[in-house]
Amino acid sequence: YTQGRSKGVSNRDGHLKICCRVFSETDSVDLILTELPLSLPTLRLHCHRTSMDAEKVAELRKKRTFKKFTFRGIELDALLDLTNDELMDLVTARARRRMSRGLKRKPMALIKRLRQAKKEADPGEKPRGIKTHLRNMIIVPEMIGSIVGIYNGKMFCGVEMKPEMVGMYLGEFAITYKPVRHGRPGVSAAHQTRFIPL
Repeated sequence: YTQGRSKGVSNRDGHLKICCRVFSETDSVDLILTELPLSLPTLRLHCHRTSMDAEKVAELRKKRTFKKFTFRGIELDALLDLTNDELMDLVTARARRRMSRGLKRKPMALIKRLRQAKKEADPGEKPRGIKTHLRNMIIVPEMIGSIVGIYNGKMFCGVEMKPEMVGMYLGEFAITYKPVRHGRPGVSAAHQTRFIPL
């Protein structure tokens, strides 16, 4: 065994309760020595081995069920079938106002190009990326699965549209600045005059 930890606690009756967990390379063994009178030289040893077969682990992985995606209580298949008016009721007030004022020519052109890219893609393959400068476009369910190159002022960031993104802006997924990573502080003029002993 590579490592072991033990802990002893005595109770009112003068009995000693010892718990020890021993770790080995393969599995862990719990050794519990319980309710031992201090006068008795004999110890009772309970050993519990916690190890699982590889077959059991594989079986549990198969049983694991994935949570179905829902957007405001509506499943993905139903979300794709919604009309524009029904979708408006689900999104935030800002997006609802924008949609109520109608889709302009440029956003419509982008959706048309995304449809075309999906149509041209082979079955089971991802569609080709479509570049756009429309950072203020609201993501709609029809765009799910498409790859959009969102311009950040310098380059196009390729982003795959996921169901969780519905109702958000394209610009939220292409950061326009490089987050500052602070290194060591520079030497300022005030600090240069400071006396440094040799």
